[in-house]
Amino acid sequence: MRVAKTIELDEHTERELRVLSKRRRVEARLQQRALVVLLAAKGLQNKDIAVQAGLDRRQVALWRQRFLDGGIDALRKDAPRTGRPATVTGEMESRIVHATLHDKPIDATHWSTRTLAERLGVGATTIRRVWRSNGLKPHLSRAFKLSRDPRFEDKLLDVVGLYMNPPEHALVLSCDEKSQIQALNRTQPGLPMKRGRAGTVTHDYKRHGTTTLFAALNTLDGSVISLCQPRHRHGEWLKFLRLIDRRTPKHLSLHLIVDNYATHSHPDVQTWLARHPRFVMHFTPTSASWLNMVERFFRDITDKRIRRDSFTSVAELELAIDLYVAHHNIDPKPFIWTARASDILAKVTRAKAALVASAK
Repeated sequence: MRVAKTIELDEHTERELRVLSKRRRVEARLQQRALVVLLAAKGLQNKDIAVQAGLDRRQVALWRQRFLDGGIDALRKDAPRTGRPATVTGEMESRIVHATLHDKPIDATHWSTRTLAERLGVGATTIRRVWRSNGLKPHLSRAFKLSRDPRFEDKLLDVVGLYMNPPEHALVLSCDEKSQIQALNRTQPGLPMKRGRAGTVTHDYKRHGTTTLFAALNTLDGSVISLCQPRHRHGEWLKFLRLIDRRTPKHLSLHLIVDNYATHSHPDVQTWLARHPRFVMHFTPTSASWLNMVERFFRDITDKRIRRDSFTSVAELELAIDLYVAHHNIDPKPFIWTARASDILAKVTRAKAALVASAK
């Protein structure tokens, strides 16, 4: 009868093995292996260890020997296994990657696994495996827009500075208009969500008019001042400014972050601002609406309240918007801006360099 070698553990090794055998985030198989060694160190036989660890006696003997040969590191990895040799050679993988990055099919803008497999004479699974290992996703694309504003850096520093270091005795309000919100009435009622099936919304609808949502997001506490108007002109913008003036403490300065829409710089607006010096305007760069934090609120109200509902009139739509804002203001949560201006500038610089290089 073959006798298993005795395992002796020092204090540090035993402590590490106990951690591995009990920690929740450790793989189950590594927990089993650590338990095998701990039980073996107590002098238990392989058959008894197998019962407690839920393994076969041969597996227990294997991992005891592995530990004796390589210590804890040997428990963390499996030995190389035999199997069918890889069918994708390095040369073929290079051809797949090169074709994906530099070629296009005649009748399409990008490759699919099947079209590229047919082109190169390999299986679609092979293409999929190479794409996955190299992080290639030809079916996905992302939209981008680089601002050409000559004062981009100055405006960026100004706005990000307000987010990250707001002035004392002042409120920073991120303001914008969400125009042309449609009151859409679905022509048929959708089916409710049930187990195994998503809710449905018919694709066709009747239009019952539009409204424009003016919103000012308080960057300090996340509360929102809102106003729905039928049009989007400087007169409506002035009405919204007067609402902000009434809704905010008179002793505080107001720093408004707005985009470059013409209504924000209309002569009548400039005259009104001159008479109300506590209003200070800060303009985002051209084509940089993502820098205006209130856009985050617009996304939420669109996704959560407007897009999937049905409205028979503009008044019903505006009531839904007002109720959403009122509920939001009961327990508002501020959006925390974390991106530093230097990081944004570095990213924009890299993007411009890439565009110049691709144009050559």
